Amino acid sequence: MSAPAPLRLGERERLIFALDAPDRAEALAWVDRLGDAVDFYKIGMELLASGDYFTVLDELARREKRVFVDLKFFDIPATVAGVVRGLSRWPVTFCTVHGWHAGMMQAAAEARSGDLHLLAVTVLTSMDGNDLEKMGISRQPADIVVERALVAQAAGIDGVIASGEEAGLIRAACGAGFSIVCPGIRPGGPAGDDQKRTVGVGEAFGRGADAIVVGRPIRQASNPRAAADAIQREIAACISI
Repeated sequence: MSAPAPLRLGERERLIFALDAPDRAEALAWVDRLGDAVDFYKIGMELLASGDYFTVLDELARREKRVFVDLKFFDIPATVAGVVRGLSRWPVTFCTVHGWHAGMMQAAAEARSGDLHLLAVTVLTSMDGNDLEKMGISRQPADIVVERALVAQAAGIDGVIASGEEAGLIRAACGAGFSIVCPGIRPGGPAGDDQKRTVGVGEAFGRGADAIVVGRPIRQASNPRAAADAIQREIAACISI
């Protein structure tokens, strides 16, 4: 299959809200609550377990929201190719595969069609050098992330998921047109949660991010919609420079 055209995100599509909800009712309540403050939603494993995953996906598309399927596919190449081929029939902008195996990523890239863009997960933002050491990897996250980004790019993957800490290094190594999506965004600084490699909004975009994923800083705010609007204003200021 041919690769989709390079993705052009609108200004307000650069904020992706992590729609971590246990079922359809709660997921759509969040979409109603956030309104036009959010135009792009990431749906992941928690919603998958509810059985409502594709009904929510369809509803997001009906409301003209972009959809990011974050299920981090990792299996033998034929299996991952099959699931990517099937997912290409749905109205999805991004989906994730693990960036650990070049052959698997190449199979995924060759199987996709339509407007589906693939993102390789490099090193989870909940992990640091100590975690890698326990996995037998005696290198720093930045080194691993850039290496995996280059392998993903060579395999035909459209971009990566990576901490904003490494966004500048990835942009320098992979150039323009390669998508960098950064989770672990903490607008107010580190929050003492399970995210270890975090940056602020301006820092992520200043280092070359195309989009950011934000969950808890919006979800746990006293006024979630106002929090999302504040992030949108910060993004607008960053990309207008």
